[in-house]
Amino acid sequence: MKIERHETGPRMSKAVIHGDTVYLAGIVADSPKSKSVAEQTRSILSQIDNFLAIAGTDKTKLLSANIWITDMTHFGEMNTVWDAWVSPGNTPARATVEAKLAHCYSFERREWPDGRPWSDRTSQAVTLA
Repeated sequence: MKIERHETGPRMSKAVIHGDTVYLAGIVADSPKSKSVAEQTRSILSQIDNFLAIAGTDKTKLLSANIWITDMTHFGEMNTVWDAWVSPGNTPARATVEAKLAHCYSFERREWPDGRPWSDRTSQAVTLA
């Protein structure tokens, strides 16, 4: 089966497509320093939309989302942007965790658009059908 990698570096690829499954690495904001959590959220969601489009899918197929945020006091600010972005009637199962992240990022999302059973996943995922 064909494997297609996007934005591949020495350590990881930002997106990998295998059959009907799309894996997205932890997505962080472009140039996050001095950006608000809302601006970072918009940047991340835009990148996710772009990767999903490359894979021929979109956020309407979102099944599960895990979000890592460095400070839960920004939870509401992040949710405001998320709520405006997520597809009404197609909202995923979701968990948000406060965690220390690498570098200067405020939060990150990881996504899996696909049709495989949840048992084939790790706990760090946003899953799409």
